[in-house]
Amino acid sequence: MPVPVSVQSARPRTTTGPSTTIIKPVGPRCNLDCTYCYYLPTAASFPPDERFTMPPAVLEAVVTQALAAAPGPVVHFVWHGGEPLLAGRPFYERAFALQERLTPTGWTVTNSIQTNGTLLDDRWADFLVAHRVAVGLSIDGSARTHDRLRLDRRGRPTYQRARAGFERLAQRGAPPDVLCTVNAETAARPLEVYDSLTGLGARWIQFIPVVEESDGSPTPAAVSAGAYGAFLTAIFDRWVRHDIDRVVVQTFFEGLLAAAGRPGSLCVSAETCGQVLAVEHDGSVYSCDHFVRPEFQLGSVLVDSLATMATSARQHAFGQSKRDALDPECVACPVLAYCHGGCPKDRGRYGSPLGRNALCAGYRAFYLHAAPLLTRMAELAATGGRASSIMAELAASEESLRAQLAHAGRNEPCPCGSGRKFKQCHGQLVR
Repeated sequence: MPVPVSVQSARPRTTTGPSTTIIKPVGPRCNLDCTYCYYLPTAASFPPDERFTMPPAVLEAVVTQALAAAPGPVVHFVWHGGEPLLAGRPFYERAFALQERLTPTGWTVTNSIQTNGTLLDDRWADFLVAHRVAVGLSIDGSARTHDRLRLDRRGRPTYQRARAGFERLAQRGAPPDVLCTVNAETAARPLEVYDSLTGLGARWIQFIPVVEESDGSPTPAAVSAGAYGAFLTAIFDRWVRHDIDRVVVQTFFEGLLAAAGRPGSLCVSAETCGQVLAVEHDGSVYSCDHFVRPEFQLGSVLVDSLATMATSARQHAFGQSKRDALDPECVACPVLAYCHGGCPKDRGRYGSPLGRNALCAGYRAFYLHAAPLLTRMAELAATGGRASSIMAELAASEESLRAQLAHAGRNEPCPCGSGRKFKQCHGQLVR
């Protein structure tokens, strides 16, 4: 049976902690061996004979403490990995039963799971839909771009299995969100990636850059700053003209919030971070999913209070450092309100200064390009219109420009307003 939207267990609230907790039921254990995975190396932080399976006592402790710590009335549980489906359905049945028993009256519990989709058979699809679990499914664009870097542990391609998992959920009326990495393969084919995902039926897409380095430069699988900016720009130009009403691209949505003067909804696009703790399979708690290292361990749910760890001076300093440790040039950057320096895990890499994001040049190029249109969208929404009305505005403006280009003389100023002669500007494109 599905977990009720609210369940009966009222009790006084005495602490304020995170509303969202990331839980790793199998730690870094996974059935895939993706070339760029940032999480598999965390296995080295645990004993060599570690089984990477969350015991019932840890599950009960983390669910109990997450509900006790949350300010309410909405509490989010994010099941992550590794591959969290490896924990098995009985594990999640226990988790959902605990939630049902412990959630205060009138509160809402939501569950989401991040999966590679390859294990998502009909039984799993039925189970997740029945329990109203939101699914984020990893697909790196087309079969060509996906299968270059996302292979299973036997070296076999995984695109078709991941796609089948997406389609099973879509057939049940619950198409998953898509998480697509921006790596060396996907960055080289932005529109192929975007068209493949939207053609599959994706209506919510998050693009996640792969930042890895070797001797101060991107690894062969990683994305460079320039390639990242070009990737986002190419897709934005397609999206802003055709797809605003039918596809949510997380990066563009966050940019629209910034243009409207509102805070970001994701930690990566917020001024500070540190509000989402990561709980490992053994109960150990870390400042962030990207910082599962001994120096960032806050404690354990078997010994310590999740609320106390979340509100500790140490965790507060971790979150504030995103803003406070910015490189001085970032502080003066015209697009700081959009990127806020990106994720701290990507700072000081690719030879960048310690307080500057390795993708800084890409962020800057993209947001300088997109900001005028995002600002116009925000204006339309603020005045009672629809942000998507910009699609009609752009179509009319570009039709007018085409008409002017058709009659422009070679040595006349280009109608586009660049200040160059027509023959040195758009004239080169219409010879």
